[in-house]
Amino acid sequence: MDAASLADFLRRRRAVLQPVAVGLPVGRRRRTPGLRREEVANLAGMSCDYYTRLEQARGPRPSRQLLTSLARALRLTEDERDHLFHLVGEEAPRLGAPSSHVRPGVLRMLDRLSDVAAIVCDDLGYVLAWTPVFAALGRDYSQLPDADRNMHLMFFCPPDGQASLVMRDRDYNARSHVSDLRAAVAAHPGDPRGPELVRRLRAGSADFARLWDEHEVSVRRSQTKTFVHPEVGEIQLDCEVFMLPDAGQRLIVNSAEPGSSAEQALDLLRVLGTQRA
Repeated sequence: MDAASLADFLRRRRAVLQPVAVGLPVGRRRRTPGLRREEVANLAGMSCDYYTRLEQARGPRPSRQLLTSLARALRLTEDERDHLFHLVGEEAPRLGAPSSHVRPGVLRMLDRLSDVAAIVCDDLGYVLAWTPVFAALGRDYSQLPDADRNMHLMFFCPPDGQASLVMRDRDYNARSHVSDLRAAVAAHPGDPRGPELVRRLRAGSADFARLWDEHEVSVRRSQTKTFVHPEVGEIQLDCEVFMLPDAGQRLIVNSAEPGSSAEQALDLLRVLGTQRA
């Protein structure tokens, strides 16, 4: 690990990243160019003390998971992300493999989808980024550890017994989850998370185990879904899936027909989510 170069790289990337790029207010008293250390640490889900030690070239070697979080927090390009991994002595994520790094352009697009329930996930269903409306509609994934931020886990065996999103036609959606995951696991045979995820799901859900043994395969695509929210009731949304094959990711957008009751429900959820935050 090249601690000195890592420290210099982190300081310089932090200095050029403007608050508005990550949804933070500029403020009149901001004297630091770019983001503050505590802001980067918060965005990366780590302690400010640990991040400060990294910038001072005296911190312990970060894990791959932490490097991914730092790359996302600093809005690094793929080349910059790879450089970050190399400075720590880690192999960069392979092109086409499911990646936890969300490109800055995709994050900016997500920021502009403030009125819809949208997420970015990898092919195995691990949720990487989401809009506030999505958190208000179902679950705030920021409250979960990274290993549990998975759509399939939240559907079949959520840790607290509360599903991420309650939908009508559960049988159809359960089958869709399983057949999509089977296709993804087969498409990424070198990713150990796939078999481990299947093991967790089989152990935690008899429904999943039964459907998995049927060996159905299909990749999720666009459809209409009806969600059931405890505060606003049923919401019928159009679900569009946009593939990002070079990163092994998907942008999933749940939107409502203009002027519909579902659009009004999403507007209400956006307000409720802001009040809770």
